[in-house]
Amino acid sequence: MKILIDARMYGLEHSGIGRYLINLIDNLKEIDRENSYIILLRKKYFDELRFPENWMKIIVDLRHYTFAEQFKLPGIINKEKPDLVHFPHFNIPLQFKGPFVVTIHDTTMHHQGTNATTLPLYKYIFKRIPYKLVFKKAVINSKKIITPSETVKKEVLDYYKVDPEKIAVAYEGFNADYIVEKASSRELETLTKFKAANADYFFYVGNAYPHKNLDNVIRGIVDINKNKNGSVRFLIAGSRDIFMERLQKLIDRLEANDYVELLGFVRDDELWVLYKYSLGFVYPSLSEGFGLQGLEAISSGTILLASNIPVFQEIYGSHAFYFNPQDVSSISGTMYSVLKMEREDKYKYLEIAQEYIKKYSWQKMAKETLEVYRQVLKEK
Repeated sequence: MKILIDARMYGLEHSGIGRYLINLIDNLKEIDRENSYIILLRKKYFDELRFPENWMKIIVDLRHYTFAEQFKLPGIINKEKPDLVHFPHFNIPLQFKGPFVVTIHDTTMHHQGTNATTLPLYKYIFKRIPYKLVFKKAVINSKKIITPSETVKKEVLDYYKVDPEKIAVAYEGFNADYIVEKASSRELETLTKFKAANADYFFYVGNAYPHKNLDNVIRGIVDINKNKNGSVRFLIAGSRDIFMERLQKLIDRLEANDYVELLGFVRDDELWVLYKYSLGFVYPSLSEGFGLQGLEAISSGTILLASNIPVFQEIYGSHAFYFNPQDVSSISGTMYSVLKMEREDKYKYLEIAQEYIKKYSWQKMAKETLEVYRQVLKEK
């Protein structure tokens, strides 16, 4: 059977979806020698990627969320006559009529307001209408839906009337060997570069969208330093954009520049060092689909502090220090307790937590995804 994967969002510059595609494709190459695959790629990765004989790649340099995607992509796909298409994100072309599987990573935009955009209100509304239309069509018209957690599955069912059997949960994974490999031998150099040598600090990496809730962590750090006689910093890694600029304005307003620093983009080999030597990784999101960074944090040897939202409790179980993300005192109190934690207790926590997270594997995710393909192809 011929399976086509829309991998135009392949690559780490596309954040979680890009990482998902990297690991899905890498593992499918290893485990499936029976089906043939067609991969749609942007020009950037076309020459770089090598595939087995049963795989073929095509350059499709159409940006996502565009009219070109909607009107040109169906013709490109139909020309290849696939038996099944996998869209790794909800941005399906509405004119495509063939059988497809879609991965819904989260429903965050369904419950976000205008604070999650930099657009004027009329542009935000104009943009939101096609988003909801395309998302609904992806859910209704797909043969199967894949979600990274039971929480996201429940959210999809809350918003849309579909058969629960239509939705398959395939937990994502992380590559522990990759993390260990990337931990630079020049660790002190990295820590010095980011003014983190011989310093107590909490860490976060990711974007600064409003639902990430970093504002409350910054307020919590200020509370620890000014009201709890603590001395600790909060380092935030992530590319500079308008949302990071908003955070900087809050930092300035709270006079928190001594406690909070925006590091900008951080390379992978530096990232794992910052994870490793932090007091803990703070994950304060109000909404997520899975929570990969939390697994990376535990694997690299640091404590995970996370908001008590359902998806995090599902993924991390009892292996995170939870707080109420809406309550600054809850956040600062949890950070303060970790700050004062005995080293022996930290080692005990990590020993158990690192064993627990071994249940998450990209290969397992790929096998479960392949099983979804087989179910759909069998029903054709």
